Order: sequence, then structure tokens, then C-alpha cells
Amino acid sequence: MRRLPHHTRALRGLFATLLTALAVVAALVTGTAPAQADTTICEQYGSTTIQGRYVVQNNRWGTSATQCVTATDTGFRVTQADGSVPTNGAPKSYPSVFNGCHYTNCSPGTALPARISGISSAPSSISYSYVSNAVYNASYDIWLDPTPRTDGVNRTEIMIWFNRVGPIQPIGSQVGTAGVGGRTWEVWSGSNGSNDVLSFVAPSAISSWSFDVMDFVRATVARGMAQNDWYLTSVQAGFEPWQNGAGLAVNSFSSTVHTGSGGPGEEPGGPAACTVSYATNVWPGGFTANVTVKNTGTSAVEGWRLAFTLPSGQRVTNAWNASVTPSSGAVTASGLDGNTRIAPGGSQSFGFQGTYDGTFAQPNGFSLNGTACAAA
Repeated sequence: MRRLPHHTRALRGLFATLLTALAVVAALVTGTAPAQADTTICEQYGSTTIQGRYVVQNNRWGTSATQCVTATDTGFRVTQADGSVPTNGAPKSYPSVFNGCHYTNCSPGTALPARISGISSAPSSISYSYVSNAVYNASYDIWLDPTPRTDGVNRTEIMIWFNRVGPIQPIGSQVGTAGVGGRTWEVWSGSNGSNDVLSFVAPSAISSWSFDVMDFVRATVARGMAQNDWYLTSVQAGFEPWQNGAGLAVNSFSSTVHTGSGGPGEEPGGPAACTVSYATNVWPGGFTANVTVKNTGTSAVEGWRLAFTLPSGQRVTNAWNASVTPSSGAVTASGLDGNTRIAPGGSQSFGFQGTYDGTFAQPNGFSLNGTACAAA
């Protein structure tokens, strides 16, 4: 069962924003994600960043009852999940952690969206903790679209049900079984009215697994529900609760996307090196920034995404020649139609206007499709 489209996000608290900024800056400088204090989110669509590269979201879209999730260093746990909804309808929510873009909320430095035909492998690992006093599924979602969209519902959704508890079933009807990733699955197919859904349901609970997301993508293409020139836009791991749900947890989550030869650490269009020029015009309470990112590597960067963290108190009000989301904290600038590629030795420029509180400062770390950039 699916969440309805939504286009607004509750503002994060200052504490969560500061934690996110510190985590991402440290990750960009050192290449590793630092430990951080757990962050609890109760806002309907509130989110925060973990490991400097994934987003944890509350995503309480189907109920007005309170739901809170606590983000940890490696995942999240549901700490409060009030109320219930009928089991023959949609679930209450989809608390999850993701790599990619979800309604303009993009994880820092993500290589997604990426064209399916250019991805050699997309290894992922997940570990869940379950409870017995709730009705829910543990669902790993894979989103596909004919375009590299970052702003809403995709054409096809792949769901991997790692577990289901209670009288619930996937969208549509069962169309058979299939072997994918060395396991046998029930296969369900249908539509939720907004997008097509292909579900792979485990016959018994799986608490942890490492697998290749592309195995499921290729199985979906083989069934005619996607095409190789479409885009993988995000991968998400979490839960869909109908009743209760406190105590459910994603203990750990990882997601990487390889292109070409699929060598370790290789991301779509990942350059060998990059530089960033960040020029500003500042006045009391406001500023503009003109940014130029140059690919100093030997291969083209396809679907470029520049991640950086705005200092506390700064907020983007508008941007040009790129999409910059979210408006504060750990943000990602991504190319628009016509400027999504950076050739070897080439560059792309964009700019934005913003406001600030206190003393103005510039970001001190940039990452292009997962690769740290030097200052120009």
C-alpha cells in the first residue's frame, strides 16, 4: 500500500540541523561518517541525515496520529506510533532511510537518479528488527521513472517485502513466483492509482540481507514494467505500519551504485577529481552565491550532483541553473534538463540567493557525486 504524494516538509529543529551539518562536513573532510547523538523526529515529514549520505524520514502521510522516529548512526527506530487504520486500505506511514531523491529531498552526494542501462551493480545491505504487537510490513522500495525526476511520484515502484505481520497484502494480485537474488518470492502486480507497483514478497521473514538492487530492477524490466533507458531515482528501506509499530527498527542500511566496470566505490559519472569555485555577494541579512564546479577527471560526470552544507542560519530562497534542495543544512545542487553532464575538463555553473542570521560564512566542503572536491 502506498503513501500519497506530498510536496511540503516540516522544518527541522535547530538541533537536528546542527547535527546534520556537523556530520556531513566531517564526512566530506575525512571521507568517513562520524558518530552523532541520536535525533528524534516527530514532524509529519521531518527528516535528517545519517552517515553523511543517507536521509531518515518520518513520512507520516496516512494518519493524524503521532509518530516519532529516532535516527541513529546507522539507521533508525520507530519510538512512537499511535493509532491504527483499516488493514484493507493504505498504511499509516512509511518511516524509512533512503539513498536518492524523494519529493525534492535528496540525500547528500547521491549519484541518483542514474540511467538503468549505465548501472552495472547497486549493492545494498539491510538489517531489520521486528515486533509482534503490530500490523506492518518491512518494505525495501526501489523507484523507477522514464525521466531523472526528483520531485514526486515515479512511474514504477518495486517493493521487496522482507516481512509482513497481520492481515495485509501487496497492491494488486499475485501473478506467480520468481527467483531473484538467489531467493524465491511471491510476485504481486498492480497499481495504486498513482504508479505501477511490482512486489516481491518473502514467504518467511528475512531479518538481514546483502543483495544487488539491480537484480530486482532487471526482473522488473523483463516483465515490461520498466525500460533500460529509464532511471533509478531512489532506494528506500523502512516499514509500512497499519497498527502500532513502536520498536520497529532499521539497524543498519547501505546503498552504493556502480557504473561501467563496477569497481569498488565507483558511482555513476564519478570523477577522478573536481574543483569548486564559490563566489558570494553579501549584504546585511542576505547574499547571493555563484558556484562553478569543474570536472578535472578523465571521464564525464553524468547526472552531476554537488553536495555541501550551508552554515547554520543560512537558507536558500531561490536558485538558477540548478535545483538546490532542501533550503538549509545539508543541501544538494543538481543539474536541470540540458546541463546534467560535465565533460572531462568541463564545468557547470549555477547560483542561488539566500538569507542568513548572525555572521556570514561560506561552506567549507563540497562533494561531486560522492567525490570530495578541492577549492578552485
